[in-house]
Amino acid sequence: MSSRPQPPAFAARVASTGGSPVRDILAVTERPEVVNFAGGLPAPELFDAEGVAAAFGAVLSETSQRALQYATTEGEPALRAALADRTTERGLATGPDDLLVTTGSQQALSLIATALLEPGDTVLVENPCYLAALQVFGFAGARIVPVPGDGDGLDPEALEELVARERPKLLYTVPTFQNPTGRTLPAGRRAAIARVAARLGLWIVEDDPYGELRFEGERVPWIAAHEDAGDRAVLLGSFSKVMAPGLRLGWLRAPAALRRACAVAKQAADLHTPTVNQLAAARYLADRDLDAHVARVAAAYRERRDALLAGLPDALPEGSSWNRPEGGMFLWVRLPEAYDTTALLPQVVRRDVAYVPGAPFYAATPETSTMRLCFVTHTPDEIAEGLRRLGEGLRRSQH
Repeated sequence: MSSRPQPPAFAARVASTGGSPVRDILAVTERPEVVNFAGGLPAPELFDAEGVAAAFGAVLSETSQRALQYATTEGEPALRAALADRTTERGLATGPDDLLVTTGSQQALSLIATALLEPGDTVLVENPCYLAALQVFGFAGARIVPVPGDGDGLDPEALEELVARERPKLLYTVPTFQNPTGRTLPAGRRAAIARVAARLGLWIVEDDPYGELRFEGERVPWIAAHEDAGDRAVLLGSFSKVMAPGLRLGWLRAPAALRRACAVAKQAADLHTPTVNQLAAARYLADRDLDAHVARVAAAYRERRDALLAGLPDALPEGSSWNRPEGGMFLWVRLPEAYDTTALLPQVVRRDVAYVPGAPFYAATPETSTMRLCFVTHTPDEIAEGLRRLGEGLRRSQH
């Protein structure tokens, strides 16, 4: 009996990029008894299910033939017009033709990588960085270089030195309520980044999935709104955190040539984002007050953030530090250096509580004593119980 030859090997990019450690953790922590600070999911009980259902019902009853048909790659005109109005109201003059609707802003990031990156190109990222962005750039074959920073985010002077030395194609940043740290880049640094990009030649990819979830403080203008960034900034947006992630609706705003290149890449990826979802979102924006809904969500998230902040001093070992995010979904913790949060996670999970170790979010050398805590998917009482379990697990680890 002759042996059959194996089929050809997978692409090298698959082996080199690997899966998401965060998704692996989530699979372990889906038991209902687990207080899960590891998730990056919005609170499902706060979805406006009634409003979304009404929007779908109206679209399917009134325009079913159109809603169930193919659509243009760029996106439904009604949705693009509504998104353009919302973007303009927030300080960045935008027309419908400036936007490309995507299947979640994660797809927008993939389209940007397809349109801009050749294997071996250099990409600059924050340190630490949104994990799925590292995956996208890894799949593109990019060389990923972290920009040094501090508790406020990346350092524009360090950015300037890296751009001059490394000649990167783009900088990727989540400047508002960043994933994983929850920090917000100050206005002065945003202006400085725009100046660096203009002076030295650089694309800026500004990802803003959390910006509307502000609890306190003043809104900080987008980097893309700075005049220096106008011809080189890509702004990514999403309904995932403010309406529902299951809709898979995102968008990108980009200069015309890059937007057209992304549209060509999208044609090859999925032709277009689902028509019915786009029309339902446009109908929701016309019939409902999304801003009022977001305000209700943000009020609940603020209460949950405050519960987490109140319990951290008793739960964490002496010498730990953490930040106070003004919005979003995440808070960043740094334990004393002797702690390795990746090694500790299994024994913490045995106490029915979970977090995400910080190490996977680093493009280079990780800080192994860090962790990301998501505070939005549990009530204040559940958060208090989760912190009690976490504290017990961390204390046991040192015996």
